[in-house]
Amino acid sequence: MQVLYFAWVRERIGLPREEIETQAATVNDLVAELMAREARYEMAFADTSALRVALDQELSEFDAPLEGVREVAFFPPMTGG
Repeated sequence: MQVLYFAWVRERIGLPREEIETQAATVNDLVAELMAREARYEMAFADTSALRVALDQELSEFDAPLEGVREVAFFPPMTGG
C-alpha cells in the first residue's frame, strides 16, 4: 500500500510517501501500526482530529476499512483564502 504524507505531516515524518505492507483492517489500525514504528510517526499522528485522510483519492474517515485500498493519504484540513 502506498502511504502519502502532506504538509506538516510530511515534515514531521520526513518522507513524502512510502510503500508499506500492513495487516491493518481500518485507517485507525494503520495509524496505530505507524505510531508504533518510532517517535516521528507518534508525533505526526498524536492528534488525529487535526488530520484528514483520503483512500484512493477520496476523502474518508479514520474508521474506514482498508480492504482493497491501494493508496492512503494523510493531510491537515484545507483552509480557504
